[in-house]
Amino acid sequence: MYNSSAAFSSSNTQYKNRLFVYEVEGLSSDSNGNSFNVPIRNSGTVFITVPYSRMNQEMRRINNLGGKVISIQPVGNDVPAQTSQPAPQQKAASNNKKSMTQAEPKKAKKKVPVNIYRPKNPYVGKCTEIYDLVAEGGVGTCRHMTFDLSGGDLHYVEGQSIGIIPPGEDEKGKPHKLRLYSIASTRHGDNLEDTTVSLCVRKLEYEDPETGEQVEGVCSSFLCNLNPGDDVSITGPVGKEMLLPDDEDANVIMIATGTGIAPFRAYLWRMFLEGDKNPDYNYTGKAWLFFGIPKTANILYKDQLEEMVSKNDNFRMDYAISREQQNPEGGRMYIQHRIAEHADELWEMMQNPKTHTYICGLKGMEGGIDEALSAAAAKHDVNWDEYRKAMKKEHRWHVETY
Repeated sequence: MYNSSAAFSSSNTQYKNRLFVYEVEGLSSDSNGNSFNVPIRNSGTVFITVPYSRMNQEMRRINNLGGKVISIQPVGNDVPAQTSQPAPQQKAASNNKKSMTQAEPKKAKKKVPVNIYRPKNPYVGKCTEIYDLVAEGGVGTCRHMTFDLSGGDLHYVEGQSIGIIPPGEDEKGKPHKLRLYSIASTRHGDNLEDTTVSLCVRKLEYEDPETGEQVEGVCSSFLCNLNPGDDVSITGPVGKEMLLPDDEDANVIMIATGTGIAPFRAYLWRMFLEGDKNPDYNYTGKAWLFFGIPKTANILYKDQLEEMVSKNDNFRMDYAISREQQNPEGGRMYIQHRIAEHADELWEMMQNPKTHTYICGLKGMEGGIDEALSAAAAKHDVNWDEYRKAMKKEHRWHVETY
């Protein structure tokens, strides 16, 4: 549903046809006298050229011979393509170690703004716009709202959050504590003038199990009941976990439930909607969004998302609509089931060191996502938990759930 799978498939096939160079140290012969017929460099390492289809088999053979892979590079990325010649121009292995997931060397990061405004001295901005996001027949209340920042110095980047301090006091007579909300707009704001910030907020409503009374969330109710012109106390920004990579050719996998779409709205608007008005960023990678919602009427930003899919071959989107679609077992279709359907393709994408995966929304989806990707990794004799930890260490696996 709403995808450009042909473009993605072509890219994956091209990647699978590539060659990679393993830099290995500590090789010896096994009990059967098997060894690699390659010269050992002064640094004690050797280079072995491996096709993508045999990467895991070669890894096992190297392990059986007591070797250790200390780096993996695609051929053509400033590494030797032949195993028969040493590469004196390359630094010794001890100074050039790389983890098993083939991530590129880190680049110098731009400074990320943090805590420009704190709870004791928040920025007070006015609501300039607020509108419903849930269509007729949908579940619950969710609204998009925009605040004016022109009177202060609050600025942010995609993937960060701001704090909102609701007015009034709690039952102990103390001021309400702030609540954090993921920013749903790009750094340039919805008006592209660097003077606004937007949120996507669902009103918390539930029935008290003991009293049966209807309970509403303090801060979410305050926000969803705003009118243009109302004042809002704002802190932040905060957060570095969900930042977009600086590389404009990075591949971005996004997995969201409900208002977890907020940071991904910011990503996608930056990638595909700002266009000529955003000359400092030209996205050329591939973006794939998985979006879990209860009903079609609950697809937040539906028209804009589907328009972006129709106009951009490098943006793919799949819904998991729990109350309208069935999983293969006949039960409700949740986002983990949709991930399971595409787990092998996602696994292939994750082999690319330029692929980043982001998860935002309900914490309950994490276990199902891990289970699906674990099954895909096991087909290649890879332990998913270890691989995920390696991606996390390389800042390629990003999670913000609640």
